Amino acid sequence: MNAALGYREYSRDTIRLEQKPKSPAEGFVREKARGKLKQFKWNFIPIYLAVNGADWLQGPYIYPLYKDEKKLAEETVAKLFMAGFLAAAISASFMGKLADIYGRKQACLTFCVLYSLSCFSLLTSNIAILVIGRILGGASTTLMFSVFESWMVTEFNKRFPDEAGSTLSGIFSVMTTLNSVVAIAAGVVAEFATDMVGTQKTPFMVAVAVLMSSFVAISHFWDENYGERSVQRSPILDSEKLLAPKPPRHSLRLLLQDKQLRALGITSCFFEGSMYIFIFFKFPALKLAHQLSGTQGVELPFGLIFAILMSSMMLGSLLYKYISTHYPQLPPTKLLIALLFIAGATLFFPVVCRDERVTFWCFCLFEVCCGIYFPLMAYQKGKMIDDSVRANVYGLMRIPLNVFVVLVLSTTKEGEYSSKAMDGMLLTGLGFRHRDLVFTSCSALMLFAVVVNASLV
Repeated sequence: MNAALGYREYSRDTIRLEQKPKSPAEGFVREKARGKLKQFKWNFIPIYLAVNGADWLQGPYIYPLYKDEKKLAEETVAKLFMAGFLAAAISASFMGKLADIYGRKQACLTFCVLYSLSCFSLLTSNIAILVIGRILGGASTTLMFSVFESWMVTEFNKRFPDEAGSTLSGIFSVMTTLNSVVAIAAGVVAEFATDMVGTQKTPFMVAVAVLMSSFVAISHFWDENYGERSVQRSPILDSEKLLAPKPPRHSLRLLLQDKQLRALGITSCFFEGSMYIFIFFKFPALKLAHQLSGTQGVELPFGLIFAILMSSMMLGSLLYKYISTHYPQLPPTKLLIALLFIAGATLFFPVVCRDERVTFWCFCLFEVCCGIYFPLMAYQKGKMIDDSVRANVYGLMRIPLNVFVVLVLSTTKEGEYSSKAMDGMLLTGLGFRHRDLVFTSCSALMLFAVVVNASLV
């Protein structure tokens, strides 16, 4: 299905781009613009995929490295993860603003260095260094989810001011689709590297190599762009710009005063926060459903399950591209409302129905929702947020979701903590009741986000 949708959209884009121009001059202009846009994509998307690949390489092994190879207690592991999310929440309050002032390219280079240091910290078992590594990892995550997208949107607006909004939406869709492919490939590479060398530290060293390659590529291929500082740097402003109303400069005030941005912030907190909680609890939930199905002595194929979930996410991104291309009149807010409602249902049904198949397909459907959500939300933020404060607003939006995840992790019970590692303990008694409460709460919060967005329609 993914291949069919991808080929259909590729064929449609090819036909649209190859339509005969009305005149030779129009053909020349169109071909030149097409070449510039293609070059822009080639300069950004491979690097974006590389830095995300470095993150995916670490995902399957961060938890077992702490728990199995370093023999840390489960509560200690939970506290290390909490340190990372707390660092992400705190750094989100100022890193975006610094990126806007001193440059998004510089912030992307800083990300490569900080995340590499976070990986190097895992070479030791010293708990203080491990905590510092998680703090660096949390700060790096804030940069990864704010400055790369900010750089791309600002650069796109600067280079292609007359380009249709559907072009930017298409770029976001391609980013999400290919990122799903990279996630699957990174899991395979991480497992191969670990088996070959014999230590779970290996994927992190591979990630360092990828990050350093990205550092070199960013330095060579990207131009710098700024937010707030870009206004101060302009030597001459024409009278029209001087008289034009300036966008609000205080990012927090902008978030609180603008209804649409406030709705996006609430949606980001509850959906993305629920997604991180889902990452921690999905495999224990599947193991419990598998146990209750009565199957004895058969281990779940977690590698295959991970690949299927990532394929589901890819399907979601392709569905978003199909919907945005064929139904451009559909308001994004209405699509977001439907998405939130379905995502909330997928987390609630496994709580009331312990069937193994229901749980698995609900989780697949949740990943499809994730695949639609990310390009949709990226397009919405790209359209609504001013370039001058883009990175700062993106960072501020991540504060509530990181706090939300920390609060949930702080209540984690012994034996139920899990991660992208596909590792987890069978839950009994209080453990699975706690997870049911978490899933039900996430479902309710997404329904609240539905109400908030519905008030804007």
